[in-house]
Amino acid sequence: MSTTAKKLTPDAAIDEKDDLIDLVGLSRAEMEAVFAEIGLPKFRVKQVWHWIYHHGVQDFSEMTTIARGLQAELAERFTISRPGIATEQTSTDGTRKWLMNFPDGKMAEAVHIPEFDRGAVCISSQVGCTLTCKFCHTGTQRMVRNLTPGEIVGQFMLARDSYGEWPSAMEPRLLTNIVMMGMGEPLYNYDNVVQALRVIMDEEGINVSRRRITLSTAGVVPMIPQVGADLGVQLAISLHAVNDDLRNEIVPINKKYPIADLLDACRVYPTAKNSRRITFEYVMLKGVNDTPADARELVRLIRGIPAKVNLIPFNPWPGAPYECSTDDDIAAFADIVNRAGYSSPVRTPRGRDILAACGQLKTASERERKRV
Repeated sequence: MSTTAKKLTPDAAIDEKDDLIDLVGLSRAEMEAVFAEIGLPKFRVKQVWHWIYHHGVQDFSEMTTIARGLQAELAERFTISRPGIATEQTSTDGTRKWLMNFPDGKMAEAVHIPEFDRGAVCISSQVGCTLTCKFCHTGTQRMVRNLTPGEIVGQFMLARDSYGEWPSAMEPRLLTNIVMMGMGEPLYNYDNVVQALRVIMDEEGINVSRRRITLSTAGVVPMIPQVGADLGVQLAISLHAVNDDLRNEIVPINKKYPIADLLDACRVYPTAKNSRRITFEYVMLKGVNDTPADARELVRLIRGIPAKVNLIPFNPWPGAPYECSTDDDIAAFADIVNRAGYSSPVRTPRGRDILAACGQLKTASERERKRV
């Protein structure tokens, strides 16, 4: 019998000859439904959920609170998947990147960025990207498809496997935070991202607090209030310019949702307050958006929004049309924003040597796909 996973979502690649249903990424209601079809009561869902998401098991035989006969029955009908790993690279600074492959042969990347007392897993939501931001390497890769809830959840589970951080209650841990900042625009894969993050936040499973999850969007304005209502996670906005003419050029979604509309949505974001500030991400491009005048206009634009500004030194990639701003220009920009009362940390580039830094996710997967 084939062990290729079948997904219960429209975007999934389904092998019609395969009768195994992948449990990873299903909502509780979906798991209850497929268990009910074979006569299993709801309490079995709670048991299996706990083993999959709290203990991280990948084989039903490891579920020691379930009788062996039922373990075998579950294994005949279901599977517990992870993305395949095409390559795993570790940077000189400790950043780790996985090039993952999925049952239909498509690929995406996830990254772990370690810090002194914590670490964030950067997760992808699409293969390729819907958008075409000019400074972002992923934006030069055509959109292939959305990732399913299981493929999104599986990225974090794969990272936990890699670091041996099961069960979920393990402390201290290296994988503390999740950032939806990998390949793709999360709000153009909204339903799948919401389902995946709800699985990740479930207190009886993976149990990552919504305060430790940040979702980044380039500005799909109509969906921003819905993120606050459905998830209440931390919000990050890829701003990168302070006027519509420039943002139209480097973040083309701005032509549909201009800066004024985007900031209006941020002002009414349900969880925006001083204790949970919106993060504005701003890539520093030499001679493009890095002047003192740009910094002062940025401060004017975000006035009244509980916010901080992450300044991101541009991370180069082969053929990139931009250069990174000088250290002096970045420092001067940060000083203006800080003096206006907004925290303005300069993000330390991580994983540049393995093309794992912000805006660099593409080259390895494209090269691997062609080689395969």
